[in-house]
Amino acid sequence: MRRHAPMAAVLLAAVLAGCGSDAGSGGKTEITFWDTNAGPARTPVWQHAIAEFEKANPTIKVNYVGVPIAQAPQKLDTAIAGGGTPDVADISTSGLGSLVAQKALEPVDDRIAKNPALNGKFNEALATTVKNVVPDGKMYIYPISTNSGAFWYRKDWFKEAGLEPPKTWSEFFGTVDKLTKPEENRFGFTIRGGSGSIAQMLEVVYGQSGVTEFFDAAGKATLNDPRNVTALEKYAGLYKKNTPEGDLQNDYVKMVAQFDTAGSIAIMQHNLGSYQDHKKALGEEKMASFSVPKSDSGTQAILSNPVGGVAVFSASENKDAAAKLAEFFAAKEMSGYLAEQTGVIPANIDAPEPKAAHIIEAQRVLNDPATKVVQMPYHLPEFNQITKTWAEPQFQKVLLGQLTSKQFLDEFAGKLTEAQAGYKKRNG
Repeated sequence: MRRHAPMAAVLLAAVLAGCGSDAGSGGKTEITFWDTNAGPARTPVWQHAIAEFEKANPTIKVNYVGVPIAQAPQKLDTAIAGGGTPDVADISTSGLGSLVAQKALEPVDDRIAKNPALNGKFNEALATTVKNVVPDGKMYIYPISTNSGAFWYRKDWFKEAGLEPPKTWSEFFGTVDKLTKPEENRFGFTIRGGSGSIAQMLEVVYGQSGVTEFFDAAGKATLNDPRNVTALEKYAGLYKKNTPEGDLQNDYVKMVAQFDTAGSIAIMQHNLGSYQDHKKALGEEKMASFSVPKSDSGTQAILSNPVGGVAVFSASENKDAAAKLAEFFAAKEMSGYLAEQTGVIPANIDAPEPKAAHIIEAQRVLNDPATKVVQMPYHLPEFNQITKTWAEPQFQKVLLGQLTSKQFLDEFAGKLTEAQAGYKKRNG
């Protein structure tokens, strides 16, 4: 593997490189690709994909630029304002709305429709997630992959107790009860009560209730549907009964410490991305995952996760070459490779079958026509602020019994209903 320049130099080069040039090395068309979540695990993966593209397209040279995820939004905004955007970049739906609002990206619907390797080949739920983020309902990224909620569990504990992974929420609560032994410092579950708690709470609530729409036809948030209220009461009822008391302050790091290092937790809720942490600490013989259980009425409801994809920038002087690179990444072989290497689910339904058991299971659920994907309101500019600044401390009050589940969800629903109404008014 070739050696790379220090990150600061790479970022400077990115801004100076602008949109690529026809006057590339040896007369080649030269384009620039930004990896907006660069790091030791991902950089070699993208570089391999680029090398494969260059072999297949010898007249195009691709310059890779790694941008750490924490710096990416500011770097992109600066590049847009200064006219120095890349030709292509790795873009998630979590930041897509802002870029589209700045008119920085090309819609790619027509290109996808004309490409038989891509037309009709993206998972429908993921394509819907991409379109829902923007007011005009167009595709501004070629979907590559998505994450999925996962419940990691101690295989050895389940085996000792003669238990199978739960398929329904009633089975889940029964399993958690059976595996809780406070006298042995063993708890059936760990609740994420601190930073990052809301997405996991919503996953449990909608998964239990079987409610499949985040907003009803009138634009009212369904958070306080009576079935969701009951579901939250059950979930919050696990705190201190089947979980450690310290879970009130739990973030990801603390949860992993309890599950992996301390070995005091039977089931930990997170997503596919924590696989490597669990594998390293426990080994595959002691841990595995199961998907979000079905509601007791039989509905498989899961939350939409941000979709990662590749975008073509409007300021690119080489849009055809840029689109060719993006389409190479999104086609079945490379989409499968990128997803497998980063431990997530490929968006292309024709991608090769993954080898990892946790990805196979998550992909099975996502691709099942019976699965209902609850589309999270990533399109709302206020969503992150409401969930982080307001909802997280309020959820802690629910766990402590200082606020009822209904009071919490009523106010939460009101805030998101208001935000949705404002969005509709602004965007027609």
